[in-house]
Amino acid sequence: MSEPASISTGIAERYATAVYDLAKEADKVKAIETDLTALNDALTTSDDFRALIHSPIYTRDQQASAIAALSTKMNLSPMMGNTLALMAQKRRLFVVPQLVQTLRDIIAEDKGEVTADVTSAKALTKTQADKLAKSLKASTGKTVTLNQTVDESLIGGLVVKVGSKMIDTSIRSKLNSLQNAMKEVG
Repeated sequence: MSEPASISTGIAERYATAVYDLAKEADKVKAIETDLTALNDALTTSDDFRALIHSPIYTRDQQASAIAALSTKMNLSPMMGNTLALMAQKRRLFVVPQLVQTLRDIIAEDKGEVTADVTSAKALTKTQADKLAKSLKASTGKTVTLNQTVDESLIGGLVVKVGSKMIDTSIRSKLNSLQNAMKEVG
């Protein structure tokens, strides 16, 4: 991991831990989960929001007032709104994406859940997703939430990542390994 990335991760972990501890103490974890969904949606859909948190051209006051307005508009909990306002004052908004992911990981860990990233050649049906989640639960011993994406270049099969483990049953990887085996023979 590069040094700037590890610094961002460290900052995000400190904020995430503080927010989670406060939320758990006040019994507001559910509200924080709702806030995380709203923030994640904003990060993925709004170029303006991403520009606000990453651009150095905005002053602390401009970022703080924009974050206050956005917190109200997005119906964020006071705890998350205050955290983002503090991050704006400290010029730490650039770690919001890592904060969202870290907080989700902390909440999932506390609930005994794990997230599996699943990439498939075509969208999984509800039955297939449920069957996969049940199978992963049996192997991990934890409740599994699937984060699904579609990549047609896989041709068929799945690529499943749970924590540091990866299972690649895609046809693309099988063809690549076959191609490598044929190169070794010839």
